Amino acid sequence: MKNINNSKLRIIPLGGLEQIGMNITAFEFEDSIIVVDCGLSFPEDDMLGIDLVIPDVTYLKDNIDKVKGFVITHGHEDHIGALPYVIKEINVPIYATKLTMGIIENKFTEHNLLKSTKRKIVKHGQSINLGMFRIEFIKTNHSIADAAALAIYSPAGIVVHTGDFKVDYTPVFGDAIDLQRFAEIGKKGVLALMCDSTNAERQGFTMSERTVGRTFDNIFAEHRNTRIIIATFASNVDRVQQIINSAYKYGRKVVVEGRSMVSIISIAAELGYLNIPDYTLIDVEQMKNYPDEQMVLITTGSQGESMAALSRMASDMHRKVSIKPGDTVIFSSHPIPGNEKAVSKVINELSAKGADVIFQDAHVSGHACQEEIKLIYSLVHPKYAIPVHGEYRHLKAQAQLAQSLGIPKDRIFIMKSGQVLELDENEPAKITGQVQTGAILVDGLGVGDVGNIVLRDRQHLAEDGIVIVVLTLERYTNQVLAGPDIVSRGFVYVRESEDLMGEARKVIEEALAYCETKRISDWSKIKNTIRDELNNFIWKKTKRSPMILPIIMEV
Repeated sequence: MKNINNSKLRIIPLGGLEQIGMNITAFEFEDSIIVVDCGLSFPEDDMLGIDLVIPDVTYLKDNIDKVKGFVITHGHEDHIGALPYVIKEINVPIYATKLTMGIIENKFTEHNLLKSTKRKIVKHGQSINLGMFRIEFIKTNHSIADAAALAIYSPAGIVVHTGDFKVDYTPVFGDAIDLQRFAEIGKKGVLALMCDSTNAERQGFTMSERTVGRTFDNIFAEHRNTRIIIATFASNVDRVQQIINSAYKYGRKVVVEGRSMVSIISIAAELGYLNIPDYTLIDVEQMKNYPDEQMVLITTGSQGESMAALSRMASDMHRKVSIKPGDTVIFSSHPIPGNEKAVSKVINELSAKGADVIFQDAHVSGHACQEEIKLIYSLVHPKYAIPVHGEYRHLKAQAQLAQSLGIPKDRIFIMKSGQVLELDENEPAKITGQVQTGAILVDGLGVGDVGNIVLRDRQHLAEDGIVIVVLTLERYTNQVLAGPDIVSRGFVYVRESEDLMGEARKVIEEALAYCETKRISDWSKIKNTIRDELNNFIWKKTKRSPMILPIIMEV
């Protein structure tokens, strides 16, 4: 056995740095690895047809005998969404708080994984022992209930991982963040702090979730004669609670629309995180029995997602609900970076239908701003700062905050996914290597079967279309018996481009004649010749380069 004093703690982010989403970090000490979070991210614009993106966990697969478990900070998709995919390959126990576990179990039911996975619910203040690690769950506040920070005790020292958090002294449900515990752990001496950077560029404090409740009350008071439709994140149970409170106060019934919304609300209500007065929730079918001024709809789609309930209502595609003049629609969220266009499109569609759209002040963030980040730093007093959760600019902003609080520059690490950081109490920490990381694309039921080449083809098809050339050759002599026929999809409309198609046919015939005179009988060479000649011709004529697929049949 190696002397523990020479052993180092290795921190390996496998995703989630320099991006929003796909958070997953491995902590390794000798023969033990624990994994914090296991999130997904949503596809970029150029990932055509991809549903979601999950992290590459090759490193964990290669070291499967060391992996002791997944420890989850909270129930958002960017922290739990990849679990159903990853757990199939790395089947180790999962530890999480009650609501977080409820949401995970709901996912696992869909994927038929409940029987085959070990799960343990941990309360705030409790610790679990996994190999060489002890992990303590600390109460924090976030835009979903039951979020936790983690104190990770290892023989090399303590690492505090905040998870996603804010400081809310007046939360809607449960207690305020346990600042006292952060201070007590800080007194013991903390090796490193990994702190949420999402709002590190924003000054001041994040407002309490309760302020949104007051805004709702005012809006309900001002719009007593219209139907109210509120779009928010499904996972923000406290927000839903406040909408229900205002609805009850003003004598309105509540309908919940959108699959994710319905499922999370039923989990939260069942586990006691939502308090819904009797007879307040009604089914969408019963809506017609009540006048508009007694109705509130809570729906998904606050990010302008094309398939979510609100977007379908705005574009008249929703089966049960259509927007009418006079409806009041409230966006209770901020557009996530990159979604601004989609959100403004939906706002325009709603306004064009005569709805009154409100998007000011109906939202507060779930992430800490600069003053709260400073507060955590001053309570924890870490030796090293490792900003996490955010794009490079967010991590950089937090690094500057840490420096302003007196942490030397050489003790602040802005890491990239896949880098290995080694730390202990005695020697300076340093980045010592790199492990394999990356994005695995999920398309329908296929996980990882769509890679760069397929995406490049999709991009090509999307931008330039396809031209298929079909011809029939006689076996042995290679005489053309039928064709060449040209089929075009997404390139030009054949019936309106008969001259172009006629010329293209001549080009193909010339290419075939050339192959005959050169005695080329190998089909792949014939196909390549057709492809090259046709490509040159089409580019000269149209300045486009569609994908060209020659198909040869023989008789």
